[in-house]
Amino acid sequence: MNLQRVYSLTRQAIDDYHMIKSGDKIAVGISGGKDSLTLLYALQGLKRFYPIPFELYAVTIDLGFDDLNLDKIKELCTYLEVEYHIVKTDIARIVFDERKESNPCSLCAKMRKGALNDAMKTAGCNKVAYAHHKDDVVETMMMSLIYEGRFHTFNPVTYLENSEMTVIRPLIYMNEADVIGFVHKYDVPVVKSPCPADGHTAREYIKNLVREINLAAPGVKDRMFTAIQNSKLEGWE
Repeated sequence: MNLQRVYSLTRQAIDDYHMIKSGDKIAVGISGGKDSLTLLYALQGLKRFYPIPFELYAVTIDLGFDDLNLDKIKELCTYLEVEYHIVKTDIARIVFDERKESNPCSLCAKMRKGALNDAMKTAGCNKVAYAHHKDDVVETMMMSLIYEGRFHTFNPVTYLENSEMTVIRPLIYMNEADVIGFVHKYDVPVVKSPCPADGHTAREYIKNLVREINLAAPGVKDRMFTAIQNSKLEGWE
């Protein structure tokens, strides 16, 4: 997928769900993975010609793993002219060494979001952009159906009262395959997650399940996404 197509799909989502208002300062949480870096490229490019002015701020929550190298991310942010900060934490030590969590993802996500919110407030941001794509939307819906017995997924735009922050998800019209194609085409410096739980989660199981269903019935993932849009779920109107 070329960069212009990334811009087009991102702008369509932003316009459809009114994600950006004049004067917004938007933080992009950079994990180093393909999704967050694609989002950074997309928003930085849109910033140059989008009719509504906004600012960008990139931040990485360093969980404390020894083998995480963010030098390439720093170089990329310098190249894109996006302010970048790294927040050092002890989350990995707390989750894996002290708490020895059998299900580490939940606690890690909660602590990571807390650290991210603190960093955004310090920087004066009023919005945070998450890099969830179309596959994430569908997989979250499937997880909700299978594990909770309800039809639900996250919204394109969510206001968080506790942190007084608005979450936006500009990549919801992009397939994960599009993201993979983009990072390969443009040699985006993806950083492999050093987390020992990476690839061994319930979400990974659901991802593989959706992939199998889509192979058996081509196009089913897109139809699931359309069903979500047509479901009258709050926030998806």
